[in-house]
Amino acid sequence: MRGYAPAAAAPMPPRHRFPLLPAWLVLAMFLCALLPPLAQAGVADAPGANLRVDLYTYGPGQVYWERFGHDALVITDTASGESYAFNYGMFDFDQKDFYLNFARGIMIYRAAAWPTSDDIQEYAGEGRSITDQRLNLAPAQRAALRDFLVWNVQPGNSRYRYRYFADNCTTRVRDALNMALGGALEPQLTAPAAHGETYRSETDRLISGQSWLMYLLDLGLGPYADQPLTRWSGAFIPARLMQELRTVRASDGAPLVQSETLLSPQRLPSPPASPPDLLWPLLIVGLLLGTGFVASARLADRYSIERWWFAVAGSLYALLAGLAGVLMLVLWFATAHRAAWANENLFLFNPLAWLLIPALWRLRKSGARAHTFALVISGLMALLSLFASLSKLTPWFPQHNLPWIALALPAWLGLLIGLWLVRERQVVRK
Repeated sequence: MRGYAPAAAAPMPPRHRFPLLPAWLVLAMFLCALLPPLAQAGVADAPGANLRVDLYTYGPGQVYWERFGHDALVITDTASGESYAFNYGMFDFDQKDFYLNFARGIMIYRAAAWPTSDDIQEYAGEGRSITDQRLNLAPAQRAALRDFLVWNVQPGNSRYRYRYFADNCTTRVRDALNMALGGALEPQLTAPAAHGETYRSETDRLISGQSWLMYLLDLGLGPYADQPLTRWSGAFIPARLMQELRTVRASDGAPLVQSETLLSPQRLPSPPASPPDLLWPLLIVGLLLGTGFVASARLADRYSIERWWFAVAGSLYALLAGLAGVLMLVLWFATAHRAAWANENLFLFNPLAWLLIPALWRLRKSGARAHTFALVISGLMALLSLFASLSKLTPWFPQHNLPWIALALPAWLGLLIGLWLVRERQVVRK
């Protein structure tokens, strides 16, 4: 991994006598001998007056963990030209038990720094935008921020417990700026987010380019993800932090952002300005499933393919519903993924659905009938889905899961009616 290494001062040249040289030449040579140490006094020990602070915001990448973007605080010594980018987004796939810890929600990230030119080359080469915001900080604030960042990237201080929404690579940058400003940043960002954003809506928006992952994450997020964001908490996203800083005032009352420059354009697809509407796609799927269950049950006495469709599609639906429920329970009770706890989608999809699989699978055979137990379980799942729907009228169930209710309720009702038709009309004959 690349890391920060302050430039070492060059040793002083040995003293020599020059009895045959003119005095002015001796003086010139003496001054030249002093220049290397002065030029190499870089970011780590430059006075605040010589420092410049910039926030670099990088656009989203192609891989799912890059879709939120990234950022770094850049400290430059204007005297020597030395410049380092400090960021909090380093993680290592090779660390011990990485994937197990990832599944458990125990992610260890670390702060690091390297020459700014390396950052520019890397992100620009990937087609990700780079926006430079030059910040208006007093010399003492620049020095204090530099000292903190240099301390923070040292091996004993660099690691931290990563939490996706509350403590990530951007909230750490935000908090470092707030500290440098003496706590003056947070009070300026206490207002609600401009468009009522939540952690869920921002996640859906940024991951929408990978629709399968967007639906999976939305299903797995609990009510924690639906709390309204403020401008402060919404700045867990690099682009949001960049946007909010445009309105912030520095200690001297002037704008915090002195200038903003696009160093490299975004050549990869950018996320939409608002999240996609999941309601209609999931409602259509739910209606198709429910209608399909009823229609195939009605025709099962005439066509064997309808009997097979009802048995296979019903079993597969019950299998996936139970699997989703198990995963949600594991996330709640066996991991530190706070945003997935107390997921109200458990009313819609839970392991009870697995009790239906043997009865549904048996219906593929000619002459098989639906048992009362299957009717009871499917009726219970339909009632739980109806309860989830009615719960949205109360303040006690704040999760925004109406799209998933729109899928589950018609599907469970259709399966219940289909099983009732199979039982009461004895549509499956020998």
